[in-house]
Amino acid sequence: MKAKTPRLPPPDLSREAALGGLVCGIDEAGRGPWAGPVSAAAVIWPAGAALPAGITDSKKLSAIARERLYGEILATAHVGIGEAGVEEIDRLNILKATLLAMRRAVEALPVAPAHALVDGNRAPALPCPVTTLVKGDALSLSIGAASIIAKVHRDRIMTEADLRFPGYGFARHMGYGTPEHSAALQRLGPTSFHRTSFSPIKALIQNDY
Repeated sequence: MKAKTPRLPPPDLSREAALGGLVCGIDEAGRGPWAGPVSAAAVIWPAGAALPAGITDSKKLSAIARERLYGEILATAHVGIGEAGVEEIDRLNILKATLLAMRRAVEALPVAPAHALVDGNRAPALPCPVTTLVKGDALSLSIGAASIIAKVHRDRIMTEADLRFPGYGFARHMGYGTPEHSAALQRLGPTSFHRTSFSPIKALIQNDY
C-alpha cells in the first residue's frame, strides 16, 4: 500500500516573526510562458493586520479564490508589483528579468522592508538582507500572498492581450505552451508579445527565413 504524502501545515508568519521588523515576501508569476511579461509582487503584513483566510501557493487555488484574495490582500497589506517585459526577457534572459521584476516590486512598496523572504533559491539584489525559501509560497503567508498578487496581475495582462492579439487564446492558456497556443503559432506566426528568445518561438522565426 502506497504511503500517503504527509500534509504540510498551512503557511504562517513564523519566519517573518523570527526575522523581526518589516519583512516582505516576494514571489513571481510567468517564468515559463512563451509570451507576455514576467510579474512579481512583494507583500508586507502590517502588525495586527486581519489576515485573509485561505492564502497559500497561488497554483493551489482556483481563479475565483485568487481574485477574491487579491482584493483582500490589497485592502489589508502593503503591496508592491513589478514587471519585466518581453523585450527585457529576450535581452537579459528569463532569470535576470525575473530578479529585475522582483526588485521593482520591492521598490514599489509604500514602506521599506527590513528583510525580504523570496520564494525559490535565487535572490534579487535588494537594499535589505534577503533569505530565499524553496516552496516558500506554501510556507510563508507573505510569500503566499505575493504569489497570488503576481499571478492575478499577470493573468489580467494576458486577458487584455487576448483582445489585442485575437486567435492565440491568451485568456485561456496565459501564454503557456499548450497545444492550442502551439497550433495558433503555426497558423498565425508569433506576435510582438511573444518571447523570441524562447526555443519554440525562435525556431518559428528561423524557419521563416
